[in-house]
Amino acid sequence: MTLKTGDQYVEEMKKMRPNVYKWGELIEDVTTHPATKHHIKTVKTWYDNAFDPDKEAIYTTTSFLSGEKAHRWNTLMHTADDVAGNERMKRDGFHMRGSCMGPVCAGWTILNALYGTTYECDEEFGTKYHERVQNFMKFAEENALAMSGALTDAKGDRTKKPQAQENDDFYLHVKETKDDGIVLSGYKWQICGVVGSQYVIVMPTTGMSEGDEKYAVAAAIPRDAEGLTVVETRRPSDERAEEEGWDGIDGGITQSYLIFDDVFVPNEHVFMNGEIKYAGKVVSYFCDIYRAAIGGCVAGQGDVMIGAAVGMARANGLSRKVFNDKLVQMAINNETTFGGGLGAIYAGRQHPSGAWYPNTILAHTNKVHVAYLPKDTKLTCIEISGGITETGCIPSYKDMMSPIYGEKLLEGMKGAPGVDPEDRVKMARLVEWLCVGSGIPGCTQGGGSPDTAKMVVGLSTKWDELVDYARALAKVENPLREEKKK
Repeated sequence: MTLKTGDQYVEEMKKMRPNVYKWGELIEDVTTHPATKHHIKTVKTWYDNAFDPDKEAIYTTTSFLSGEKAHRWNTLMHTADDVAGNERMKRDGFHMRGSCMGPVCAGWTILNALYGTTYECDEEFGTKYHERVQNFMKFAEENALAMSGALTDAKGDRTKKPQAQENDDFYLHVKETKDDGIVLSGYKWQICGVVGSQYVIVMPTTGMSEGDEKYAVAAAIPRDAEGLTVVETRRPSDERAEEEGWDGIDGGITQSYLIFDDVFVPNEHVFMNGEIKYAGKVVSYFCDIYRAAIGGCVAGQGDVMIGAAVGMARANGLSRKVFNDKLVQMAINNETTFGGGLGAIYAGRQHPSGAWYPNTILAHTNKVHVAYLPKDTKLTCIEISGGITETGCIPSYKDMMSPIYGEKLLEGMKGAPGVDPEDRVKMARLVEWLCVGSGIPGCTQGGGSPDTAKMVVGLSTKWDELVDYARALAKVENPLREEKKK
């Protein structure tokens, strides 16, 4: 198949075994349920963009593995331009749907991270994981798969290693090894976009040491696999995205808690099993890609927030020039994260396997900016837009349509002359959704915490070399080194 239309994607999702729950109830069809249908429609848009002459260059590329045209999220990122294409695609996707996109993001990134990791692992241990990753990536390309990525484990007591936890399930682990595969048990928490995925790609969430072998596992698992239960948890959307009229913004992401209860994975879909040395390596490669490209995600939503803020100002009867300084700062925030991501990408390197990995220090520096600058953008958007954009300040669509008082509510919502009050309310609801609702991407913790990113920058910076630059200019002969503690 290679390229798939949005309608084909939706039909395939309808055929999957129901295993997604919310509010304690099984969702029979994720394509029609109020809690998940907007997410499915968002993924559908990305598939359809592959056939749009104006967007196909963003959403498709030529596969390094097959030489065929394919959806970008099914390919190996072989050059800096490939990874930059990832970032540009995410920015454009936010323009269209306003929220992040797990099924065309994290799973793909894990496979790219595994491409180099398995190459190194095979070189050292004689394993056959790299061939399996190649074969699965070809399978993903040929079937145009939507794939979420599951890194975060439940973790339990954060002061203890996986092997020291009171419950093995706090980290996903290999419960049993068979001749033809492995059996997985455990929890993966807060995973983006699982509901809209056909496969879930799992990997370790941290580096590991001797004794943690059963937790060092990476694999590809059908989202509807027997033994896998998906609990959809996205709550900010429940009061708005599942309602009628303008209360339900036509876009959105899902977050899920995954419960693995004796899930069998055949050997051909197992990409790491006990190689603790490479658990941290795959995390590093993943973060290099993800923390560079996420600059496009937050810039894309920031673009929409600027547009919504200007729209609200005008609907309120105010000129854009009144808020020029604030709007310019919002734009600077966007371009800082986008440019930081591009800088990390183009300062990266090609791995011997053929994969391209961004510069580690720059990628993690970008992650720190991503954790904080979008929050400033959101607050500024609300400042410009006015009080009705904050949670709870706009009556519901049903209230506005009330035969008793709805007409009066809408009358009181009128702002600038010539602007329909309904348009002002719709724009206000969009601002609310973007800034304090389900449209918010995981800026602070998405892709890892800013504290861990700062730690990586600190460990990767060559402090003594910087001192040497200063010593040379100042003509200081003393090495000015710190005495290492025993």
